[in-house]
Amino acid sequence: MSLELLGRIQQELSVTGSAIYETVLALAERANRKVQVLRLHNQASTVLTQMEQVHGELGREIATLCARRPPFSHESTMPSDQLEQSLVQASLRVQQLKQTLLSVDSLIRELKLETIHQELITLQQDLSLRAAAIERFPISKGSPVIGKSLAALVLPTSVRLVTILRGPILVPPDSNLTVRVNDVLVFIGLQADLAQVITEFTPAPDTRPRSIESVIASSARRP
Repeated sequence: MSLELLGRIQQELSVTGSAIYETVLALAERANRKVQVLRLHNQASTVLTQMEQVHGELGREIATLCARRPPFSHESTMPSDQLEQSLVQASLRVQQLKQTLLSVDSLIRELKLETIHQELITLQQDLSLRAAAIERFPISKGSPVIGKSLAALVLPTSVRLVTILRGPILVPPDSNLTVRVNDVLVFIGLQADLAQVITEFTPAPDTRPRSIESVIASSARRP
């Protein structure tokens, strides 16, 4: 066996080993994020339990106050300043717990966004290896597809409409749905076919002849 062949085998093994290491590392990072999210969920559950305990303790104090009240009397034997102090302490404790809960919620959202971001990168890499991609197409004024139903859209064979972003709503594709201005259509398909879709969805340039007055006015506005 020649030294050149041994060198090639060693190189192939090195590349394969690096790929396996990167895969294991990615899986470990994903598992670590999931563990962190679970821990934060447990922490949030503990905070909610503590808030319930504060409310319960305050309720018991109020019940004790009512029990000490003389019959047919609207006044409490417990000083009002003591009741006010209990309410203030309970309110401060609840506010602290709410701040903790908001911090935990923010951390959970960040971890979930990191996970989604990593998964999208992996998806793009997988698609890129197959000369494919996932693209979003904002529908601007003048687009030739405005007012058309999804059934009327002529798409290349490899292109599929995944979803439509309409304001804050995620709209599932439906053949009777009409395309509107400011819609964002999300497609997946081969890169060459997606480029064709971009061309067909883009508003045509204004090729109408301009009047002398408009040319003079445009020149006058230039510095």
